[in-house]
Amino acid sequence: MGRREALIALYAAELSGKCGLDPDMPLLERVVDGCGPTIFVPDGGIVDVDSPAELARIRRNFLVRKLALPDGHDLPEAIRAAVEMYGAAGDPKYRAVLYYMLVVQLGAEARHP
Repeated sequence: MGRREALIALYAAELSGKCGLDPDMPLLERVVDGCGPTIFVPDGGIVDVDSPAELARIRRNFLVRKLALPDGHDLPEAIRAAVEMYGAAGDPKYRAVLYYMLVVQLGAEARHP
């Protein structure tokens, strides 16, 4: 099993175990591919959910630029809800898992490459 496949398996386990979601594997693979090589870098693959600047970057770079969603008050609410579902404290929060949850929560499956 390659690094990509191992990460996808880890992310699927996180989604089902911590978030109670049954991941759509083709969508999860598209989200992982959309993250690019950043998931292979230890700091790039993890989201600091306690950093307002990091959450603003997710809103600006992922939700608005990548998914082309309109920048409104619902985006910070969606981020907050995804973080709460994932668990706000403790273990690392994987970028691909959080992005997957946002795509599903906002109904943007067709928008993600």
